[in-house]
Amino acid sequence: MRESAGKPRIIVIGAGFGGLFAVRALRQVDADITLVDKNNYHLFQPLLYQVATAGLAPSDIAWPIRSILNRQANVTVLLNRVSAIDKNSQRVQIEDGQLDYDYLVVATGVRHSYFGNEGWEATAPGLKNIEDATAIRRKLLLAFERAEMSDDENERRRLLTFVIVGAGPTGVELAGAIAELARNTLVRDFRRIDPGSARILLVEAGTRVLATFAEDLSDYTAKTLQRLGVEILLGQAVTHCDSRGIIVDDKSIPAATVLWAAGVVASAAGDWLGCATDRAGRVMVNDDLSIPGANNIFVIGDTAAVFDEQGKPVPGIAPAAKQQGRYVAARIAARIAGEESNNRFRYQHAGNLATVGRKS
Repeated sequence: MRESAGKPRIIVIGAGFGGLFAVRALRQVDADITLVDKNNYHLFQPLLYQVATAGLAPSDIAWPIRSILNRQANVTVLLNRVSAIDKNSQRVQIEDGQLDYDYLVVATGVRHSYFGNEGWEATAPGLKNIEDATAIRRKLLLAFERAEMSDDENERRRLLTFVIVGAGPTGVELAGAIAELARNTLVRDFRRIDPGSARILLVEAGTRVLATFAEDLSDYTAKTLQRLGVEILLGQAVTHCDSRGIIVDDKSIPAATVLWAAGVVASAAGDWLGCATDRAGRVMVNDDLSIPGANNIFVIGDTAAVFDEQGKPVPGIAPAAKQQGRYVAARIAARIAGEESNNRFRYQHAGNLATVGRKS
């Protein structure tokens, strides 16, 4: 890796919104920056559901990291995986060696959480990356193809039943997009089946869809989904899931396609850093996004448990991660310049957005 003698070494782990915006905000800093990610692309995750439902191609929402940063001379991009962090020696362990740092930014995001039922992942995939999206798209389209070939009416019904578990933004967007795929996009493409007869179920253990939104928006969303033909099951938890379908409150629902949007857990950053975490595995950070006992290590984005001045959790959305990335970059730049600041991170909320079908 290229390093310049005497220059501060900054390592950023993760090229999501938080990590990428931190790196870009450091473009004027005289330092050696290394950006490490297990993928060589930056993913616009809010539109991942469109790839999963055949609305967009993967290339529409994924851009090469090197291309994004090719004009930023103080950055080296490494395609690699992190396995450990040694705070005492200020060293990051990667698959192909180790990296020393003076400042570290951890922005490694989240993965699916099945609440102790990890065996469900094989039959109920979640949606967090391009590989997930393309696998889900293949699963959705093959269900229609297999239904077209089947002579068994019960099997056809199972193949044309699509279950989404979890009614947060991802679940709502998937349900709406699948309904439009079946009732609009594919409606004239088959001869033996009617894609419009597909049954789309949105299962939520809570009392309303989009629970983090205002109640009137939840009501609007539920009515919009129902107009699209989505069945909503509220206050009902999935108790079993396998290749045959799901069980909800002791009721069996045969379904060939089950998609998981019910929960996430943070990456292994808390274990790497030996820090306290919340129930979702997010690192409990100081109000300047550093970790206790190491003011040169910052954790941002979905990896961090961040609270505003009223003690409310900062939402795990792209705008929050961008703001955190720019904030820690400013703190690092100030410290390198010998201009220490005591300003805490302040999140500016501009609202939440969920797309319910193409027009709502």
